[in-house]
Amino acid sequence: MKACDDFARAFAPAGVGNIGVGFDLLGHSIAGPRDIVRVWRIDVPRVRVAAIGGDAPGLDVIPLDIERNTAGRAVASLHAALGLAFGFELELEKGIPVGAGLGGSAASCVAALVAANALLDAPLPREALYPFAIDGEAVSSRSRQGDNVAPMLLGGVVMATAQRMIRLDSPDWLHCVVVHPDQVLETRRAREVLADPYALPQVVQQSACLALFLTGLQRGDAGLIHEGLQDLLVEPRRAPLIPGFAAVKAAALDHGALGASISGAGPSVFAWFESKAQAEAAAPAMRAGFAAAGFDSRAYVSPVAGPRAEVIETG
Repeated sequence: MKACDDFARAFAPAGVGNIGVGFDLLGHSIAGPRDIVRVWRIDVPRVRVAAIGGDAPGLDVIPLDIERNTAGRAVASLHAALGLAFGFELELEKGIPVGAGLGGSAASCVAALVAANALLDAPLPREALYPFAIDGEAVSSRSRQGDNVAPMLLGGVVMATAQRMIRLDSPDWLHCVVVHPDQVLETRRAREVLADPYALPQVVQQSACLALFLTGLQRGDAGLIHEGLQDLLVEPRRAPLIPGFAAVKAAALDHGALGASISGAGPSVFAWFESKAQAEAAAPAMRAGFAAAGFDSRAYVSPVAGPRAEVIETG
């Protein structure tokens, strides 16, 4: 039973983590699937996840326990840090599939934080929510990185370090296709294949690609973005975990993609294009790549500078 009628309802968008070249460092949000969280302010100084609903696959594996729920853990971290005399009750509406590589666990905790923050007597700036979002995301990934939560908090393309998140300029003509197959790839499994060390020359090459990519974004230079948008480290090890990946990437490049790689930990695949028209033309061919491997899929076309999480209702 809720002891107070004050509530806020917020959404957080799906996103593309890593952007291929920026492992655990870069990400961007996308328009399309999203999670919604309703948070009530209650008189009892505790945090509780009351219910989880929605139409996203995988709801049955999401726990209500706040220590194992990304949204619950994030809000509990905020609650403890501020020493609040009141509490929060959460209801999650999942629209982003679990284990899809679309940032579903991150979206839940960001939406919950944005809603809870709106109920504070003195709401915090977005930047102040970042460490709490990382606390929540760590429940799912067992690692502390912000490349998923930061773009959802700020919108668009974001560089996320351990201490800060920086929104990066990106030209408005950049569009992406993100294709999500009917596969599940757990983040923990996807990280296991990265345990072996990398040779120094590979790391240097990847650093060069990252520099070219970031410079291309800043200048709005499609050629530099194309030259830099390559993942020489993570993609070769994770690609075998995703049936159909090679065909999907090839289809994107055949349709003029500036680059294509694995979205987050996978199995979703993303590609960047110089226009919305190019992206829309490539989407069916990318889906056909997964179909040839025996998997149905959904494709989302979005500006690379996608939306940020926002409050959509209060009461």
